[in-house]
Amino acid sequence: MNWSVSFEPLIPWVWIAAGLVPLLVLACVGLFLRRRGAWLRLLAFLALALALANPVLLDELRDPLKSVVALVVDKSQSQDIGDRAKMTDAAAEELKAKLARFKQFDVRVVEAGRSPKADERAETKLFAALDSTFRDVPPSRIGGAIMVTDGEVHDIPAKTGSFPAPLHALITGRADERDRRIFFQKAPRFGIVGKPLELTYKITDTAGGDGTVNVRVSVNGETKSFDQARLGQETPISIEVPNAGRNIIELSIDAVPGEISTINNHTIALVDGIRENLRVLLVSGEPHAGERTWRNLLKSDASVDLVHFTILRPPEKQDGTPINELSLIAFPTRELFVEKIEDFDLIIFDRYQHRDVLPILYYDYIAQYVENGGALLIAAGPEYAGENSIAKTPLISALPALPTGDIIEKGFYPRLTETGKRHPVTRGLEGSGSEPPHWGRWFRDIVVDRPQGEVVMKGPDNQPLLILDRKGKGRVGMLLSDQGWLWSRGYEGGGPDVALYRRVAHWLMKEPDLEEERLTADGSGMTLTIRRQTMKDDPGDARVITPSGKKLTVKLSKSEPGVFTGSVDTNEIGLYQIGNGDLTALAHVGPVNAPEFADPVSTTEKLRPFAEATGGSVRRIADASGNMSLPGIVPVRSSGDASGRDWIGLRTTGDSVLKAVDRVPLFGGFLGLALLLFAMGAMWYREGR
Repeated sequence: MNWSVSFEPLIPWVWIAAGLVPLLVLACVGLFLRRRGAWLRLLAFLALALALANPVLLDELRDPLKSVVALVVDKSQSQDIGDRAKMTDAAAEELKAKLARFKQFDVRVVEAGRSPKADERAETKLFAALDSTFRDVPPSRIGGAIMVTDGEVHDIPAKTGSFPAPLHALITGRADERDRRIFFQKAPRFGIVGKPLELTYKITDTAGGDGTVNVRVSVNGETKSFDQARLGQETPISIEVPNAGRNIIELSIDAVPGEISTINNHTIALVDGIRENLRVLLVSGEPHAGERTWRNLLKSDASVDLVHFTILRPPEKQDGTPINELSLIAFPTRELFVEKIEDFDLIIFDRYQHRDVLPILYYDYIAQYVENGGALLIAAGPEYAGENSIAKTPLISALPALPTGDIIEKGFYPRLTETGKRHPVTRGLEGSGSEPPHWGRWFRDIVVDRPQGEVVMKGPDNQPLLILDRKGKGRVGMLLSDQGWLWSRGYEGGGPDVALYRRVAHWLMKEPDLEEERLTADGSGMTLTIRRQTMKDDPGDARVITPSGKKLTVKLSKSEPGVFTGSVDTNEIGLYQIGNGDLTALAHVGPVNAPEFADPVSTTEKLRPFAEATGGSVRRIADASGNMSLPGIVPVRSSGDASGRDWIGLRTTGDSVLKAVDRVPLFGGFLGLALLLFAMGAMWYREGR
């Protein structure tokens, strides 16, 4: 019960003062002059003043409020090291039981560090969880907080003592932990394909020392070399960027005895490979409508440097006019096909025929160029089936199909074969999904016999139209029609000539995304997505190894012809290894080289300044032998100590909530009237004597 007095005047205070102040002055003057009955006048004045002020006695019924206490449990990935998770769970359950004994505490348990967002898992943010817990609690009701963590907290406020109550940290792990770590200090985001990329890295060890450590260097999951580095020293390394697009460069070291975690024994750098301009040689055997299509396509590709020659004056057309009197450039055969042939990424023969422009030996050079890793595309016209066909030269060893001498000249729709529906070069071409295809017709197809490689498009009478083949280390493509230009001109609605030609060219130049057998994976949020590109009917399941070494199996389902995909929700950030058949891939989930694993050794020092500034404490919950011992919990006043040798204190609040109020008027009703009449009557009686 809480008693108090309140005044509820019958008239405004200003009016009371205006009427009673003169009377008070007269009463005081009477007392000063010692007039008879002056004290009775004063008593009557006070009775009148009390009657007008209307004093009321209030009896408040209040319920005391509880202090709000937060128990923050660290569930971050670093807590999975060793027996920390088991230690954390045991400590949390024991603390809950101890706090439940105190009815003056409202305990709020919050688990932090297992956010579904990958970016939030990269760091341990316990104070963000703490602020969220006390968002609806006034500072006077905050009793304190207990954190069960390994001490590696990444959002500690810079201002110590900003928390209005004691904060206690109970640290998991042991004091004698050891860890060795490797990390990049300088890792460029981009690199030129085929050129060396300069990086620097460093190895640290909590045990100290300055010895030499062997470092394994891997690119895209394949071990490339071994390096050596001294502990604590910055070490440079040069790595050649192998592919365009994303490349994963990984450095790893062996674990040492007694090391608590091997997660940070490897580090990665994501490097986007950028191709230098691809050099393409386009040789048109004669002027025709289709050569401009090829030229415009290749010229429009910013990644291509085009060298284009059109044979305008073959040897049989010699008329005796000296070369220096012609506005023609002599065809630099030796320079192109002997001296600089290896500089070209792709050679295209567009309606080219042998007319002694090239010495016969040069065709053998071209065949060797393909065998050694070069790319050749034959865009064939009627001349391929004629007497001067390049199939009758030493280039025959590189060609995927030989002509029969027949030419089909009638309208037909180019169609994808069953192989072509799966092949990345032709898969999903716009207009291919309908029958007939939603594109214009062509009117010429060169008949070939027993084609090698993969026939991805067919012409009339199921004759091959587009053939893709591998020769040695190189690749060869053959388009058995010269009428692709009809699509570019919009004949009968046109067709996807740009997409088709560009895909063919880039497949020949070994674009990774256009490989028939390809395994890729990517992390989005906490989801790992796997994509398998294959010509098989069923590639089987994918094998996944998590950053912690756990093995998973992921089902791959057909998403489109030649493409199988699968996904799995993960609970770890880091580098994942994916395998399917003979193919392997790497994928990283979450931020690269996250702070969560930068220093996994448990520590009491990071939280100590902040905790002690609030009156709290930091202590380990296990000794060197692993025996757990939790401190006792003691309710304390705001001004008292909040920690001791074997106990931690949580503050109680003096706040309460008003439930009801009883009002008792002190100068009202018959009592007030009687007192007022008594005082005035006594005054009149005394004055009348």
